Amino acid sequence: MPLRRNRLASVHVRVGVLASGGGTILQAILDGGIPVQVVVSDRPECGALERARAAGVPAVAVDRRAYLPDRVAFTEAVVDALRAHDVDLVAMAGFMTILEKPIFDAFPNRVVNTHPSLLPAFRGAHAVPDALAAGVKVTGCTVHIATVEVDDGPILAQEAVVVEPSDDEDALHERIKEVERRLYPAVLAALLERGDANL
Repeated sequence: MPLRRNRLASVHVRVGVLASGGGTILQAILDGGIPVQVVVSDRPECGALERARAAGVPAVAVDRRAYLPDRVAFTEAVVDALRAHDVDLVAMAGFMTILEKPIFDAFPNRVVNTHPSLLPAFRGAHAVPDALAAGVKVTGCTVHIATVEVDDGPILAQEAVVVEPSDDEDALHERIKEVERRLYPAVLAALLERGDANL
């Protein structure tokens, strides 16, 4: 991977990552050589922040509880954290708080998300159990441009994952994450290699 890292490091698009959980997708982004300028979380401590610090990337917590129930004010605080690091492109990587219009105004068509279903099927936070409950034979993951409408926006890439008869939520979700950890960094790298932040 060194050649890939060097090539992407020369690109001038600055990426900010939003994450809430263990940070495995963030880790895949970092391992893919994506030049991450800051990681912002919606909680004071999580695995994603620890992974950012371990990689020498600034880690910022914007605690959503301090802004409840004002989601607009929370979104504005997230935007401030991203702007403080001159971010051009925002990658949501397991960020579990819904953001409001200010971030899409600040980064028009420059917020990217990954979702564990083949959108437009199974939007929302329960995509994997919803797929199992529906009895579908195939689900997957989608990388798309995020909009103010949750799990909407133009699709950049999708990949299918077969639902096995023995699957429970954890097993299926892990197989989807394996695809996400490969597909998402590849899509981000393709965007960065174009040399601008315009999607």
